[in-house]
Amino acid sequence: MSPKLDVFGIVVGDMPRSVAFYRRLGLEFPDGAEEEPHVEAQLGGGMRYALDTEETMRAFDPEWKRPTEGHLTGGAFQCDSPDEVDRLFKELLEAGGSAYKEPWDAFWGQRYAQLRDPDGTVIDLYAPLPESP
Repeated sequence: MSPKLDVFGIVVGDMPRSVAFYRRLGLEFPDGAEEEPHVEAQLGGGMRYALDTEETMRAFDPEWKRPTEGHLTGGAFQCDSPDEVDRLFKELLEAGGSAYKEPWDAFWGQRYAQLRDPDGTVIDLYAPLPESP
């Protein structure tokens, strides 16, 4: 049997704030997830997106420290339209995110934006640009 990636996880400092943030991106966490040290949302294709508190990390790695430079991890969320990229970017800023790169029309044909979640993880939003006539 070959190894198979089935979980993508990030470490969070404030579980209730992070659950609320990622729910706005369409991830479905179970009721009560805000109070748990580890939660998962099912993704397409059998993949799962997991959130673990810093305390959970230190439970099995007492010397764990949050990285301080560069992107901690990444995740890109496809939107239905360029307008949705802009709308969701604003919503996520109000939900505790911070701007990394404001929405722009990328040369590769997408409306693209990057923001940090409440813990500094960079999240990308994108949608195809309409084709020029």
